[in-house]
Amino acid sequence: MLRTPRALLLDFGGVLADAPTPPPAPPGLVRRLAELVDGAVPEERIARDLTEGARAYALWRDDVGRTGDPVELPHGQVWADFVTRSWPQTARDAVEREATPLAYAWTWRAEWAVRPGIPEALRHAAEAGLPMAVVSNTLCGAAHRDFLAAAGLSGRFAAEFYSDEAGPRKPNPELALLAARSLAVAIGDCWFVGDSVHRDIACARRAGAAAAILMRSPRTDREAALPGVEPDARIEDGHGLLALLRQAGGTPDGSPAAG
Repeated sequence: MLRTPRALLLDFGGVLADAPTPPPAPPGLVRRLAELVDGAVPEERIARDLTEGARAYALWRDDVGRTGDPVELPHGQVWADFVTRSWPQTARDAVEREATPLAYAWTWRAEWAVRPGIPEALRHAAEAGLPMAVVSNTLCGAAHRDFLAAAGLSGRFAAEFYSDEAGPRKPNPELALLAARSLAVAIGDCWFVGDSVHRDIACARRAGAAAAILMRSPRTDREAALPGVEPDARIEDGHGLLALLRQAGGTPDGSPAAG
């Protein structure tokens, strides 16, 4: 049985929300970029460069995740390094000026949906007096924040930490440590819930979290094993998290948990 937590740190995609793979070149974003550069780059090339850029950025994320303490790239650098590097300078400058709203548009997914059981698990944790924080790698945390607000879940979180805003990228333990400090709870008293062994479970282990909990998502199934890194528990969704919280029992002051 896991030790009763005093706080929860939760990933966004694959934990709080289902995150189906989006098209790498959403038509709306292609049109927006074409208008922004005033025809200097044809739509067909924009779509191709977005597709190739998404692939290159994904490879970069995997590569940097294997380094000691990875940090996120600024929005402008993502566009310049992975998408617009061969565009005319006037077009590159136009994208640079709009780098953040464009990053938001590239991140946002109309298909996002709250994962099953998450509202119930968050409600139980809140009633048990557990402060909670989001800890997520992302190109644009503002899109995640807006989704949680629209879903009515923002009020459950005392803080939200996104790599593009905070700097560190999981498995850099600093992102989890920042979240724990913001909750005024020692990381050794926090449960960390994520869907990636390479990013979340490794981050939890390096930070010294009380428990590293793996919630299964499509990404979980695609990942190769990481030797020497195993979660303390494996769950399927928010219902599984709720069951773990009930099994752990109690609240931070030792009284029985509500619900």
